[in-house]
Amino acid sequence: MSAMSQKLQKLLVRPEMAGIYHLPHSDCKALKQAVHAAHFGWLQADFGESKDITAILQKLGKELHLPDWYGANYDALSDCLSDLSWNTAPGYVLLISGADELHAHDETAFDTLNDVLTAVIENWQQEKVPFWVFYDMRPNGLASLPTVALS
Repeated sequence: MSAMSQKLQKLLVRPEMAGIYHLPHSDCKALKQAVHAAHFGWLQADFGESKDITAILQKLGKELHLPDWYGANYDALSDCLSDLSWNTAPGYVLLISGADELHAHDETAFDTLNDVLTAVIENWQQEKVPFWVFYDMRPNGLASLPTVALS
């Protein structure tokens, strides 16, 4: 396991640090290694550069293998990600790629999606379970999101 993976693994197990972050250096490989080493649930979605939140919510249902009752809306996304009994693990990491277009063309939808994800993270923090969200996208489009510090 790489030094970056080891640093990420030490960070991932800390639920109080969980949040929404920009993935540094687009290091998906190191992140996957850290998630595997921590025995966390790996969730990954590619928005495919879509700028339509309705299509993105549908895509999230498919790519995250959400339950059949998922209604492809913000509330249903929150419900499904707040109850991962269908995917039990000691923690979770969601990697989102292809969100540049949504961020550039519908900042309100991007912000609302992040509000939903923040609520999911806070719900899991109450249970002392880390739930992390990483965006793999151009950092210049993420001024509002911190880059995870691995020093």
